[in-house]
Amino acid sequence: MTTFHFARLKLTAWYLIIIMALSVLFSLVIYRVLTAEIDRFERAQRFFIERRLQEGTLPLPPGRRLFLFGNGEPPNPQLLTETKQRILTMIILANTGILVITGGLGYFLAGRTLKPIKEMMDEQNRFITDASHELKTPLTSLRSEFEVAMLNDAKMTLKEAKQLIKSGFEEIVELQGLAENLIELTQQSKKRGLIKREEVSLLEIAEAALKKVVPLAKQKHITINNDIDDYILEGENQSLTELFVILLDNAIKYSPQHSKISLSSKKTDHHIRIEITDTGMGIDEKDLPHIFDRFYRADKSRSKTTGYGLGLSIAKQIVETHNGSISAESKPNKGSKFVIKLPLTISHT
Repeated sequence: MTTFHFARLKLTAWYLIIIMALSVLFSLVIYRVLTAEIDRFERAQRFFIERRLQEGTLPLPPGRRLFLFGNGEPPNPQLLTETKQRILTMIILANTGILVITGGLGYFLAGRTLKPIKEMMDEQNRFITDASHELKTPLTSLRSEFEVAMLNDAKMTLKEAKQLIKSGFEEIVELQGLAENLIELTQQSKKRGLIKREEVSLLEIAEAALKKVVPLAKQKHITINNDIDDYILEGENQSLTELFVILLDNAIKYSPQHSKISLSSKKTDHHIRIEITDTGMGIDEKDLPHIFDRFYRADKSRSKTTGYGLGLSIAKQIVETHNGSISAESKPNKGSKFVIKLPLTISHT
């Protein structure tokens, strides 16, 4: 039995205990009230008959009936007992029905109640597993290089030592980048609905992001056309800037030399539609549904570039934190287009 199934049964049992305790208590009250009313009526009838006998007014006029049982005769004690037993039987049957119905409903509701918790735990376990795997790879490589150097009997030359240090430093830089991305991803998950909202300029955000990625673009002689209009949004300046940096860095990374990247925006209803388009290698159709998953990297040609597949996952977290949506359109060898929709007025969640 899985932990989730056991927890579901336990929660169902608690539902049943609470509901049946209330049902049984309520049934006892009803039974006591009904039996007390029957006993009271029996006493009233007996008193009425005795008084009429003393007055000599019996039998009653034709067609007039004041008695619950018989034709003007006192209630039969055996009949009263059977009536009480029938009431008790009906109450027991009713509670049995409540037990069966609430058992099924309780099990269903327990599943619905625990489902978000199960999904969160599964997500957390996947996160730990994926993070451990990604951390293990550079650490294993780093350890292997140093172990080979230490076990090598021959003395290392200065050139070999420098190469070993350089290789180790590159692995450390990658580990640092992975650690920073993991922290950023965790922080964005915690921010949902809790970001500090302020009026921000979309154009200023785009320009701030461009300043950070232009040096990378110049290395590949990539031109970036900025056609972002100056819309005012409510959101967190730093997070939105990071969103643009991630998408622009991604476009530069997968674009060839001397290519172009374009940014554009337009207003649609109550949203701002932002498009970041490149003419790079594109994404295969089978990979598109998964590109925003953590640690997911597409085919081998795209995996040759550095990275751990966390950037787009962080981008999605930022967009969703701002009550927006993000999607991608792409064709292999023809480029990709990322579409972001952000509300002009962001309401509290």
